[in-house]
Amino acid sequence: MNVFTAILIILLLISISAVISSAEISLAGARKLKLQALANDGDERASQVLALQQSPGRFITVVQIGLNMVAILAGVIGEGTITPHLQGIFSQYFSPDVAQTSASWLSFILVTVSFILFADLIPKRIAMSYPETTSLRTVRIMKLSMFILKPIVWFLDSIANSFFKIFDISTVREENLTSEDIVALVGEGAQAGVLKEQEHYLIENIFDMQERTVTSSMTTRENIIYLDKKFNRAQVVATIQENPHPKVLICDKGIDNILGYVDTHTLLTQYLHVQEVELTDPSLLRKPLFIPDTLSLFEVLELFKSAGDDFAIIVNEYALVVGLITLKDVMNIVMGELVSTEEEQIIRRNETSWLIDGATPLEDVMRALDIDAFPDDENYETIAGFMMYSLRKIPKKTDFVLFDRYKFEIIDTENFKIDQLMVSLRDDLAAKSFETKLTEQ
Repeated sequence: MNVFTAILIILLLISISAVISSAEISLAGARKLKLQALANDGDERASQVLALQQSPGRFITVVQIGLNMVAILAGVIGEGTITPHLQGIFSQYFSPDVAQTSASWLSFILVTVSFILFADLIPKRIAMSYPETTSLRTVRIMKLSMFILKPIVWFLDSIANSFFKIFDISTVREENLTSEDIVALVGEGAQAGVLKEQEHYLIENIFDMQERTVTSSMTTRENIIYLDKKFNRAQVVATIQENPHPKVLICDKGIDNILGYVDTHTLLTQYLHVQEVELTDPSLLRKPLFIPDTLSLFEVLELFKSAGDDFAIIVNEYALVVGLITLKDVMNIVMGELVSTEEEQIIRRNETSWLIDGATPLEDVMRALDIDAFPDDENYETIAGFMMYSLRKIPKKTDFVLFDRYKFEIIDTENFKIDQLMVSLRDDLAAKSFETKLTEQ
């Protein structure tokens, strides 16, 4: 075999190895969702790639057989043809031993570098950049190789499967997509400009609904407006005038004994026709929806849909009313700042400080301040709860907590309740530390 023929054969072997290497990487990197979409559109190659991803054993066997056979053959050709040719050239300038050694090493280096660069590095980089396209273009070649080498593949694959069975190792590729994976993909899409900022915001909020409990978005017990069943006309009109809501609860001696609710429009219309109206009149009084305080916002939305209601009373394990939630409250979690006309709970004063309402849910604070998690967050749901849990006492003004990169300081309280906090960035203290500082009694 002359040198020219040997070089052509080596180039052919490099091409074969490049196809095998790119097929191997593209099969591992091809995204199942994109392939499934192509398969649904009738692309048979996409279906073949998906089948190989589910059971990649035979495919990997063919890859290893091909890569090793090509590498060994290239080494044999390089040593048998190129080395003697180089030795003849070097022998004109060096001694026979030096010429032989130099020729052997140069042949080895040339063949090895060529394979690393053109049969491995470049094809794999291309396959990593375009995994779906590469896998579609190489899958039929690999299927043909699997058919040609079927006896060898079956033999080696059987041995490998026996080994996996002995050690109870699964050989099936599992690709379960979680909500965290989807959020990460959406984030990447927003950074790449595929999704608009508003779309990214909405999708994140929808998944957030599955994690947030109903108590994180409710109107708390002390802020619920209700009418006592013994209220007269003046008291009813004054309460509704001061707190205009489409629906109002009717109670008997306190919020924990809810009899039902009435539509304020219907109630006021009745007052236009008669002087006194019985608030417990069955024609006016409606039965409210009661839900436990352990539900997620997503579950609440499903209950609203099935029950046909747009608000619910939240009770705890002791059957005490802890709050009230409306459909608008739930949808505000989804739409948030895009449509909300209410006063913001988190106000950024400057680059290093924020004003935060004490009733702000932890999830909103984590998002605004880029905090991964609060310590022992299963014990509280709002930033005020975090402060009380950390301080281990009834809070008062100027009490503060140092956590993560921030200083959380209480600046306003009312009846033992934390109304507002000042959060400021603290670059001078070590991040991720946690300590509390209590003001002197």
